[in-house]
Amino acid sequence: MALFTDEVSRTFGEYLLIPGLTTKQCIPENVSLKTPLVKFEKDQKPFIELNIPFVSAIMQSVSDSGLAIALARNGGLSFIFGSQPISSQAEMVRKVKNFKAGFVTSDSNLTPEHTLEDVLNLIKRTGHSTIGVTEDGTSNGKLLGIVTSRDYRISHDSKDSRIKDFMTPFSKLTVGKVGMTLSEANQLIWEHKLNALPIIDQDQKLVYFVFRKDYDSHKENPYELSDVHKKLLVGAGINTRDYKERVPALVEAGADVLCIDSSDGYSEWQKETLTWIKQEYKGKVLVGAGNVVDKDGFYYLAEAGADFIKVGIGGGSICITREQKGIGRGQATALIDVAAARNEYAQRTNTYIPICSDGGLVHDYHMVLALAMGADFLMMGRYFARFDESPTRKLTVGNRFVKEYWGEGSNRAKNWQRYDMGGTESLKFEEGVDSYVPYAGKMKDNLNITLGKIKATMCSCGAVSLPELQNTAKITLVSSTSIVEGGAHDVILKE
Repeated sequence: MALFTDEVSRTFGEYLLIPGLTTKQCIPENVSLKTPLVKFEKDQKPFIELNIPFVSAIMQSVSDSGLAIALARNGGLSFIFGSQPISSQAEMVRKVKNFKAGFVTSDSNLTPEHTLEDVLNLIKRTGHSTIGVTEDGTSNGKLLGIVTSRDYRISHDSKDSRIKDFMTPFSKLTVGKVGMTLSEANQLIWEHKLNALPIIDQDQKLVYFVFRKDYDSHKENPYELSDVHKKLLVGAGINTRDYKERVPALVEAGADVLCIDSSDGYSEWQKETLTWIKQEYKGKVLVGAGNVVDKDGFYYLAEAGADFIKVGIGGGSICITREQKGIGRGQATALIDVAAARNEYAQRTNTYIPICSDGGLVHDYHMVLALAMGADFLMMGRYFARFDESPTRKLTVGNRFVKEYWGEGSNRAKNWQRYDMGGTESLKFEEGVDSYVPYAGKMKDNLNITLGKIKATMCSCGAVSLPELQNTAKITLVSSTSIVEGGAHDVILKE
């Protein structure tokens, strides 16, 4: 007979925080959001700590090198999506590790033989109007010229015109050399009244661009997440199929931490993957696992060697696993259960394994609830997909700007390894959808608002650190009527 659980499976929207004593020390400026990313022994410091409790989801529509750079500069960490060829994922990791503040790797490049039509299509796809013209059309090819909007007139020039006939050639460019400082680059920009300065190496190969418009944004970010060599930290997603080939390439590229990306973490496939990585690299490669929704799943992955464990099945905004398979658990209930197991495991073994809440976050206050319920950090997809830095297109749908957003279990992503159950047959049904999310602008602006809310809420709970929040928070279950009462009601809102 099946085992029945009488407990109701609940979501974050069914809970509220009860205020604690707000002391004079409980002000936003005093709140620390530092949190461990990977496991550590009692009385020892984690090998990696996040400066904000945010990581980006392992998704094509979210986590590429661009978003990874932006998030690391703001204190969080991205896991580069794994549903792509090994070589291209490794290259994304390298771009993050090679990033220098203010020095941008070009993502808009063509050859001299391309046409004006190719230029317009590239601008439409990337939104970037400065195009590096290289010998092979790559971001690191020999620089032959650049194209900007000043080089052509759409109403006058033929779309069949070759780039070589209207580009600004290399001989007329002002360029910088690899090794120069950002201050030196900015000085050249101002002296020559440039909008963009190409940075080349000794072989005339394009390495970076420095843009005038970014001048004010290159100041040191106090929350920047970097290693001892001042290189940004970055993670990468892996699966349980090609890990013996993918992991070595990602480690060689410089990935700081890996994560097995799967909708079912409580599996022998994940145990085998963890065991191989730990044995092959003598425990020096850090790797998280998941997803699970109860203590049994947590203990299984903990004993298998996971450095952190992800919690959540079916709670994501574009996940339809619950609809398709009837498998999952309310995110709040799952998190509370796994957090209790994490604490028990730490008490018994002196090893603390951080847990990541993945999914179920609809409002910003849900983030504080998840952290109070025991999550060490949060993995989010929809939240980051809305920003300029995500890899998807910005479109106009109706009268509003949106960005594309699709699940890894959708036909568009075709990331069947994520839902792998062994065997040789391909997945025959979707567990994710293809959608849009409202466009929200720059990541930093939105992060500042969200983090401000989190800090203010923690102060109202009488906590100035995440461990303090978890130890002292008071949480109450609320009725559906209370939820309605919590929003604007019984008034006529102004248009």
